[in-house]
Amino acid sequence: MRIGVFVCWCGSNIGGVVNVPRVAAQAAHFPYVVYSVDYKYTCSEPGQNMIANAIKEYNLNRVVVASCSPRLHESTFRSTISRAGLNPYLLEMVNIREQCSWVHANEPDQATAKAIDLVRMAVAKAARLEPLFESSIPVTKKALVIGGGIAGIQTALDIADAGHKVLLVEREPTIGGKMVMLDKTFPTLDCSACISTPKMVAVAQHPNIELLTCAEVTEVSGYIGNFTVLVKQKARYVDHSKCTGCGTCWEKCPKKVSSEFNQNMGERKAIYIPFPQAVPNKPCIDADNCRLLNGQKCGVCARVCAAQAINYEDQDAYRQVEVGAIVVATGYDLFDWAKAYGEYGYGKLVDVITGLQFERLVNASGPTDGKIMRPSDGKEPQNVVFIKCVGSRDEAKGKAYCSRACCMYTAKHAHQVLEKIPGSRVFVFYMDVRAPGKAYEEFYQRTVNEGARYIRGRVSKISRKGGKLLVKGADTLLGAQVEIEADLVVLATAMVPAQCSREFARTVGFTTDQDGFFQEAHPKLRPVETTTAGIFLAGCCQGPKDIPDTVAQAGAAAVKVCTLLAKKHIATNPMIARVNESLCQGCLLCRDVCPFKAIEMKAITGPAQGRTTQKTVAQVNNGLCQGCGSCAASCRSGAIDLQGFSNEQIESAIQTLLEK
Repeated sequence: MRIGVFVCWCGSNIGGVVNVPRVAAQAAHFPYVVYSVDYKYTCSEPGQNMIANAIKEYNLNRVVVASCSPRLHESTFRSTISRAGLNPYLLEMVNIREQCSWVHANEPDQATAKAIDLVRMAVAKAARLEPLFESSIPVTKKALVIGGGIAGIQTALDIADAGHKVLLVEREPTIGGKMVMLDKTFPTLDCSACISTPKMVAVAQHPNIELLTCAEVTEVSGYIGNFTVLVKQKARYVDHSKCTGCGTCWEKCPKKVSSEFNQNMGERKAIYIPFPQAVPNKPCIDADNCRLLNGQKCGVCARVCAAQAINYEDQDAYRQVEVGAIVVATGYDLFDWAKAYGEYGYGKLVDVITGLQFERLVNASGPTDGKIMRPSDGKEPQNVVFIKCVGSRDEAKGKAYCSRACCMYTAKHAHQVLEKIPGSRVFVFYMDVRAPGKAYEEFYQRTVNEGARYIRGRVSKISRKGGKLLVKGADTLLGAQVEIEADLVVLATAMVPAQCSREFARTVGFTTDQDGFFQEAHPKLRPVETTTAGIFLAGCCQGPKDIPDTVAQAGAAAVKVCTLLAKKHIATNPMIARVNESLCQGCLLCRDVCPFKAIEMKAITGPAQGRTTQKTVAQVNNGLCQGCGSCAASCRSGAIDLQGFSNEQIESAIQTLLEK
């Protein structure tokens, strides 16, 4: 056994605290170590060349690198030793940056001693490493995109333009998401629909894209390159293969209900399309509000439909599809402010609205044809108050994070009020103004110069005073209490994860963060990947962001998918669980704890007491297993080992530390 140890300074990240030369000198005396050295930047090209040359010169057959997080550079050093002719899995990394220098910055001696102990343990484990070999699996040349907002649309178009087949699934009757609800986009004030609706049409017309609306993904199984997805097609009660979208049915429908697309500020019919440019531009029936489907007399839409497209007997249908990659772009919802901010009227003051409701008011295709009117009486407001961070940056009542887009869309709204209502006054209560994007700061300053008054402070209460709203707050810059009689109050509510996001993550097979947004594999290096290989993220499902960042992330996810689908076969990670069938008792507790559904049941036959018997054992699906080790930790009989982290290897590292 010939082990080489390479200890990195990482500039001052490690070397500024840990005595790196001392660590390397101590490591030289550990069992099996024949070469030990320190280097300023081991991950650099000269540093990698140094490792490769040392492997050849000293005939090393195991390598220990003490540097930063394995998440950052383990693949780098595996490639390095592989180029030198060594099996890439005969590498052991020690994290002496996060685990020593960063957490013990004020204790250099203790940090150095800890680094030496960690290297000692790594050397003991490395001595028991075994070569591991990758296998390959075929790739299904088709992608699934879940969610038809701007993120899903952009992802689907990019993948389809690269020549790959795409299935786009959207739960609403139309694609477009929340972007098509907007009037203008900051900071250029482009028409939102003018940007998004051509892309919606492009999706519908693209030969490589199949669009399913009113549909949901209910089950996902399989693994990277070979996913099996069950899609539920909800009953529309309209046969889109016959429907011409003429509009007669919704014109004649007698039932009116509140419009979700208009944020409940307008009405729609029980048979409807959400908005005039909807894609597909064909209606569906709202079964909860249709008179006939609820046992009442009607059936008008069927009688007036010349194409005979109405089908009241329609049922939900299920469809199974095979795909090689999945992109999740399920978007966001808005924080339910009425429950948390009772001082703002509990949602009972109709002239207190959200920013998205304001978008529908100011939109030419909205319920007021673009005229800014008070919901209570339809009058034009003169004094408008905007309140930022309602649910954002508020751990007591909402969320600790910043929703990122609110500062800018509030500035846009203030500009629109001042532009559309001559003589109006705008007041903006804020904590901070965050304008980090290109031309964002200039746009904010433009709004201030136009006359919007920014008041730094929180609003404590909103109440009714005659026909107006009395807004009470504080101006922390002036140190004074403020009272404003407003005609309209607009709340910049926080972006929150889409409804049932945690359940959806479990269905698809990945995790969420503490706030419920979908968790990326690495915040810097793998921001569009999940911990489940082959599943990617795009848009606000991963965290709050504006439209440019959403589109950029969608493009990044599409590139990842195209890279995967361009291959006929892909290599699998060999650092996965392995079952010793002779020890396995078939309890299948491992199957219950596996977060990736990688454990399957297998029947085997074998001799026992002179006769052939059959028993059930656990079996690991190599494509699904992500090497988390949950099964190995839970196995009562010790029948499961994690390759690269076997019981023998871990026990060796612990024993070495105890002997010291």
